[in-house]
Amino acid sequence: MAFKIVIAEDEDITLKHLVKALQKDGYLVDGTQNGADALQKIESDHFDLLIADIKMPGLTGIQLLETIKERQLDLEVIIITGYGSIGSVVDAMKKGAYDYVTKPFDLDELLLKVGKIRDQKLLKKENVALKAYAGMDKKVSIIAKSASMNNILATIDGMKDSDCNVLLTGETGVGKSLLAKIIHFTSRRQGMPFLSINCATLTEELLASELFGHEKGAFTGAIKTKQGLVEIADTGTLFLDEIAEMAPNLQAKLLKVIEEGEFYRVGGTRPVKVDVRFIAATNQNVRSIIAEGRFREDLYYRMNIMEISIPPLRDRRDDIMPLCTYFLEKHILSSRKKISGFTKEALDVLMHYSYPGNVRELENIVERAIILEKGDVISPASLPQTIKMFQIETIEPDRVKTIEELNKEYASKVLEMFGDNKSKAAEVLGISRTSLWRILKEE
Repeated sequence: MAFKIVIAEDEDITLKHLVKALQKDGYLVDGTQNGADALQKIESDHFDLLIADIKMPGLTGIQLLETIKERQLDLEVIIITGYGSIGSVVDAMKKGAYDYVTKPFDLDELLLKVGKIRDQKLLKKENVALKAYAGMDKKVSIIAKSASMNNILATIDGMKDSDCNVLLTGETGVGKSLLAKIIHFTSRRQGMPFLSINCATLTEELLASELFGHEKGAFTGAIKTKQGLVEIADTGTLFLDEIAEMAPNLQAKLLKVIEEGEFYRVGGTRPVKVDVRFIAATNQNVRSIIAEGRFREDLYYRMNIMEISIPPLRDRRDDIMPLCTYFLEKHILSSRKKISGFTKEALDVLMHYSYPGNVRELENIVERAIILEKGDVISPASLPQTIKMFQIETIEPDRVKTIEELNKEYASKVLEMFGDNKSKAAEVLGISRTSLWRILKEE
């Protein structure tokens, strides 16, 4: 993360000496010989530190300090004094200066003071990021036995040295947020923050504040300046789930961040520079919502430098059995039960269900089964009745079922669903009890 310094010093030789020394130490430095020009630079760009002479034409170092504190600008101030006056130093410190140096000053001492401010700012940013994603498991893993998922993982591995933005598409519950974490934690940004937000869960105003932060007094209740997730995620990754739900004017602000690497806080007047990688996800058909005017086409092309489409679970059935085992091992730890696996009949039901809720639904089914199961293996009785009724029927070339067999199988499932209540089952099926009895008895 670049640390930016502006120096206001009216002595030309001293200014050039300071700029050269700080640039040599790796800082981004801008210098000027008057206070008014320094203030203009601070208001038009983001700086972390101001080093200002206490006496300057136009605007003194003390006046600069007062203006910065009054406007609550987020930068520290080191005052330079050529007089060694205790009075002026005390006045500067009372008004919020971080530190001071006296002329002729020790350059090594100044570099130590600047380094201390840089380290504290970096620590503050890391602490905010840590609070934002506290509890997140960085040791992410994905179960991928199917060819389609292995192809996706190979694609992710191939772009681990790239900072390109990524668009993840697919139905709800297919694992888009998990893949976003894998993309981040296998990239060269893995040691930096990974933050996420669901764009569909907040109003436009709240989402703007969460993403871009706000200045004190920007709106009712804004009692202090707040950093947004875009700012906190600087040098890291921000995952925007359900990006298609973002309002058009917020899409425009996001586009500016991607294109120019800067944004304005809500109510802000100066740009904040950031270096953020964006990963976005949607379960909608992006082309359709672009045609409807609900999503900016230019933002789409900026976000989908790499587009990854995740297939639904019903189209990658090779993943179902290993996922069942994984979710069993994951949730059995908190259940205090000793369940070793699944019966063949239970696995057959799970393998042939259509999973409209995808992987998320499968995990819920397994977690529920663990709670209900009384034996040492999960049986069909512990699975939801609905998945036993509406599983996909596959046709095997060497064993095509007759209409009578299918009728009997379906009638049996409906009867089981209603607890062997033949009257209720017959009513739902639209037949008489006698017809139901005849279907069930057919050989």
